[in-house]
Amino acid sequence: MTILDDKLEPIFDEVVRRNAGEPEFHQAVREVLESLGRVVAKRPDYLEDALIERICEPERQIIFRVPWTDDKGKVHINRGFRVQFSSAMGPYKGGLRFHPSVNVGIIKFLGFEQIFKNALTGLPIGGGKGGSDFDPKGKSDGEIMRFCQSFMTELYRHLGEYTDVPAGDIGVGAREIGYMFGQYKRLTNRYEAGVLTGKGLFYGGSLARKEATGYGNTYFTRAMLQATGTDFDGKKVVVSGSGNVAIYTIEKVQEFGGKVIACSDSSGYIVDENGIDLALLQEIKEVRRGRVGEYARIKGEGNGVYFVKAADGNIWDVPCEVAMPSATQNELTGKDAKKLVKNGVMAVGEGANMPSTPEAIRTFQQAGVKFGPGKAANAGGVATSALEMQQNASRDKWTFDKTEARLADIMRDIHDSCYQTAEEFGAPGDYVIGANIAGFIRVAEPMRAFGII
Repeated sequence: MTILDDKLEPIFDEVVRRNAGEPEFHQAVREVLESLGRVVAKRPDYLEDALIERICEPERQIIFRVPWTDDKGKVHINRGFRVQFSSAMGPYKGGLRFHPSVNVGIIKFLGFEQIFKNALTGLPIGGGKGGSDFDPKGKSDGEIMRFCQSFMTELYRHLGEYTDVPAGDIGVGAREIGYMFGQYKRLTNRYEAGVLTGKGLFYGGSLARKEATGYGNTYFTRAMLQATGTDFDGKKVVVSGSGNVAIYTIEKVQEFGGKVIACSDSSGYIVDENGIDLALLQEIKEVRRGRVGEYARIKGEGNGVYFVKAADGNIWDVPCEVAMPSATQNELTGKDAKKLVKNGVMAVGEGANMPSTPEAIRTFQQAGVKFGPGKAANAGGVATSALEMQQNASRDKWTFDKTEARLADIMRDIHDSCYQTAEEFGAPGDYVIGANIAGFIRVAEPMRAFGII
């Protein structure tokens, strides 16, 4: 474990004490603080007025009961969360996650990461996150609608286009956003399109939003490759996951000439040495809502196509030159990283939030692998959400090409900011340090300007 600067160690110890039993949050905070020793050495004034301590403490944490009835009339109780972490840069902005693993520590880690990710976009949005331990898998549309309406019945009083603007995340797509927006409109008697992003195209959604996180990660990873004089062209790529982020990462990598040979879900992973057939994968995941194992059954195993069950192996066993973890937090361990390095990986771009463990990150960096941390590499989703807010505010509708062009510019700017900041603070090529310091400074400056609030 990297040693913290002496001035920052007490701050981290206090975070752990005040937030007991929240290891993911502790991990996210430590990862940022490990970079800030270089900042406080140059700018000791950032230690004044408990500025760093304030960034580590959410402005508001909301926990509430969500009662709902299933199709048989049975009452269920879930827990809802919204952590409004920082409004220094603008209204709180961050997704809602519906998954059984959700707890306050998970939401706080995601919200903390969101502060710096949103700051790196250069757009006027703060950081927040929310969700519930509700599992939408296996639920009918009616059950999901009733849950979403109950969830929004409490949450709506904390939202507003100038206050807090949620979006989707794991388990929350256009269907769930639609149900929540409908309930918000019903409760407030306002058609406030800018209060949620990730909406359907017919009522204020943005073209390219569904594709944005995957596209954005690919743009960022490509910029890392280009900084070393190469590109995706001809390279073997492994993308974990098979949801929106993974699917649109695969699409854009293929467009840039890379060959994606593997993807996964919780049941296991598929390999197609000839390159993943994206149309077939989309048919299975988006239309049938099936499992990736169906890909191998339809294609027929053999000739470089096979499926490995989750109990029998790990997608990071597959040799590749570029790895793009796009499923969930801490999915790529130190052991996995060592396998990837041994097999010749040269770049890693995080499409999910904190998918690599600290040991994995150290392994990549020590081996000279270019590593794009999630707070930079997967900022495309929230950047396009902010563009959706901009379109809603101006009552405008942009073309897909215009939105994607803005996304591409934002991701290149994020890359360049991380690259240049790392050089400025004596860590050339270290995108983790570059992202953490650049994001921190962008948030710290308005906080100082606002005084102690």
